[in-house]
Amino acid sequence: MPPEAWADLHVHTRWSDGTQDLPQLAERARRLGLAAVAVTDHDTVGADFTAPTLNLQGIEVICGVEVKAWVGKLKGEILGYFLRPGHPALEELFSWLQAARQERMRAMVDKCRALVGKPIALEEVQALAAGSLGRPHLAALLVRHGLASSFDDAFRRFLEEGAPCYVPLPRPTTRQAIAAIRAAGGVAALAHPAFLAVADWEKTLAQLAEEGLAAVEVHYPYESSRQPLRSNPAEVAAAVHKLGLIPTGGSDDHGPGSVKESLGAVKIPYELVDRLRSATT
Repeated sequence: MPPEAWADLHVHTRWSDGTQDLPQLAERARRLGLAAVAVTDHDTVGADFTAPTLNLQGIEVICGVEVKAWVGKLKGEILGYFLRPGHPALEELFSWLQAARQERMRAMVDKCRALVGKPIALEEVQALAAGSLGRPHLAALLVRHGLASSFDDAFRRFLEEGAPCYVPLPRPTTRQAIAAIRAAGGVAALAHPAFLAVADWEKTLAQLAEEGLAAVEVHYPYESSRQPLRSNPAEVAAAVHKLGLIPTGGSDDHGPGSVKESLGAVKIPYELVDRLRSATT
C-alpha cells in the first residue's frame, strides 16, 4: 500500500439508508483517491458481502456495521469492522433489530397517516428498502407524496426526535453489540462520540474497553451535522490516546441525493486500517 493511502471507515449503502450499491461506492472511492472504505450499514450486512473484505475496482471494501446501542443511558452507536458475513451471533442480533425496526416503522407510518390525512402504507416504505428499514425510507415516501420538499424537510417536520411522527427505536446494550461483533471476528469502535453528553470520557471509554471495544471514531464531520455537539471532540481524542485505543474515522456518507453526501470528507491514514485488522479476533 502506498505511504499516502487513505480510508473512509463510515459509509452507508442501499442495504440500509444509503443510495448507492457497492460498485457505485467503489467507483466514487476510486475517483476520490481512497484506498479503502468500510460499509457500515445500520443493523445489517448487505447480501453482497461474502467475506470480511472485498476488492472492487482496486478499492478494499471492508464488511462492517453500525449498531444502535445504549451507551449507559445514552443513545449511541457501535461500529464493527472486518465482520464474517452470516455469522450466527450477528444474525441473531440483526433478527432482533429488524423486528424492532419493523414495529417502529409501523408506528411511525400510523402517526404520519393520522397527521397528514393521506393513505400512507407500511408496504410503500418497505418497498423502498433493500435491507434495514429506517427513517430515510419514510422521508423519501413523504417527499414522493408531496408532503415534504426534501429529506431535511421531512426529518425536521415529521421524523426527527421530538417531531410528531417520531418513535424511538429499541436498542441492545453496548456489551451485547460488541460481543456479537467480536464473535463474528470483527473489531468494535464507538461511533461519533461527541454527540454523546459524557462527563468523564476516560472512565466511559475504559468501561467500554473492558467490554471489548478497541477503537473510537475520533475523526468525524461534526461541523456539517444537524446534530448538536454534546462533548468536546478534543477531550474524546485525548482519552482515546491515553487509553491506547485505535483512533478511527469516517464521513458517514449516505450517497448522492441523500441526507449526507460526504464520501472522503473525512479520511484516515491506511495504517489505522492495518491496526484495526490486527485487533480482530
